Amino acid sequence: MEIKLFEGKIVLVTGATSGIGRATALAFGREGATVVLAARRENLGAEVAAEITEGGSEAMFVRTDVRKPEDIDALFETILEKYGRLDIAFNNAGASLPHIPLITRTTLEEWDLVMETNMRGIWLCMKKEIPQMIKQGGGIIVNTASILGFAGEYGLSHYCASKHGILGLTKTAALEYAGKNIRINAVCPGPIQTEILERAAPLIPNMYEMVINNTAMKRIGNPDEISGAVLWLCSDEASYMIGKEISIDGGQTI
Repeated sequence: MEIKLFEGKIVLVTGATSGIGRATALAFGREGATVVLAARRENLGAEVAAEITEGGSEAMFVRTDVRKPEDIDALFETILEKYGRLDIAFNNAGASLPHIPLITRTTLEEWDLVMETNMRGIWLCMKKEIPQMIKQGGGIIVNTASILGFAGEYGLSHYCASKHGILGLTKTAALEYAGKNIRINAVCPGPIQTEILERAAPLIPNMYEMVINNTAMKRIGNPDEISGAVLWLCSDEASYMIGKEISIDGGQTI
């Protein structure tokens, strides 16, 4: 009989309809988890849920905009009403802008969009996840940051600031709740073939060529290469790891 790594676990994945979120949700499903998918696009959410259930695991999609506290409240009410617990949370929902403005040309609306999605959204989710995990005796949280969480990049002040903030939030939360048997870490993807990267390509001449040349492995990564790190962080093999960031970037930051 095949033993699956996350059999019986209730797992939440935000930003679950594409890219890293989708790949990670599917990976948790393959390992036997019951997966709660949270994102804005209902049609894509239904597709991912169907793929998980076809593979033999349970999945549920809950339409959620992490910028809205009322959506997050409704998400957790649904999770607890149906399952009564939450073992693992992958706070992955993220956004960038469809152009690359200098700091002085970034509008307040643009700044707020990115910060509210990337950093405030994770903070709001953890405010729900952590009390529930304390109540049930423990849990695991992984947040999606970026290699731009410890560097700067031209035209991406909004994105870099949000990802720096996620790392600070992750480390502080890990310190505050390690004694409650809650492990909190972050993954820091490098250049990964996702919608955000695809949207940036037309804005930057020869972007793919430049990124590949700046990466030791001379290629763009794929979302499955991030999902493997997330699952490891959520496994017992990472039981002594808290408050850390794992860079998966093909050697771009060497």
